[in-house]
Amino acid sequence: MTASGDSTARRIVTNISTKRLGERIGAEVTLRDDAPHVDDETAREVLDALERHTVLVFRELGLDDRSQVAFSKKLGDLVILGGRKPSADDPYPEIFEVTLDEKKSRSAYNLKGTFFWHIDGANDPIPTQASLLSARQIADGGGDTEFASTYAAYEDLPDEDKKRFERIRVVHSLEASQRLAHPNASEKERAAWRTQPSREHPLVWTHRTGRKSLVVGATASHVVGMGEEEGRALLGRLLDWATRRDFVYRHHWRVGDLVIWDNRGALHRALPYDSDSPRLMHRTTLAGDEPIQ
Repeated sequence: MTASGDSTARRIVTNISTKRLGERIGAEVTLRDDAPHVDDETAREVLDALERHTVLVFRELGLDDRSQVAFSKKLGDLVILGGRKPSADDPYPEIFEVTLDEKKSRSAYNLKGTFFWHIDGANDPIPTQASLLSARQIADGGGDTEFASTYAAYEDLPDEDKKRFERIRVVHSLEASQRLAHPNASEKERAAWRTQPSREHPLVWTHRTGRKSLVVGATASHVVGMGEEEGRALLGRLLDWATRRDFVYRHHWRVGDLVIWDNRGALHRALPYDSDSPRLMHRTTLAGDEPIQ
């Protein structure tokens, strides 16, 4: 499904307006009165827009943690990472800090894997539905985020390829993505990655809406029943196809921006930035309810 109208057209609904950003993905959203409060009706309109555009950009919305959590909860149930509980020191455990500063995040080392195209939770039983990322501090250089529509990538395949790929299954693992980010990792580190279970998925995800998307990216380890070299070549070609310029939206961050993406129909990656960069994003994550099938 692609957005209709030309790139400058605005679609006015009751509580939001949208403006297309990319050829096949992305729209800038303006809330009525620019208010960060989202009622049930507005939440439904935001989710409808997300279904149409895959990525939504709210420029310089300037949410604090309380407002971001409240906004996110209007859209769905939230994932709390690391088993955290609310406390005086951590009142919003729903917020996950995205930073390469190891003093601020125990996940900083693994977050270097986000420099490669990926789908969040591809080696989980049920991937997350969507994520909301707000910019608290931005990088002095690099740090843009790119999104690629795996819906559009499937839709534009030749019919014979669609039929062929719907029969293929792929194994996804944390190790596959972390090897890209840390090619010189120790055997101890690799063994730790392997403690996370791998997952076998169809190459083509048939969604309950009837839409279909490709399941590719950094977590894709190997193709079931195919030789390693042949399988890696196929996965590489499909990743190149899925990240063609006309399927991609690149977001250049401003402080206060909020971006929401449909994790079920988009790959994403952060463009590299320095480990000592001040870049800090606060992420909330909508729980998934649809297995890859």
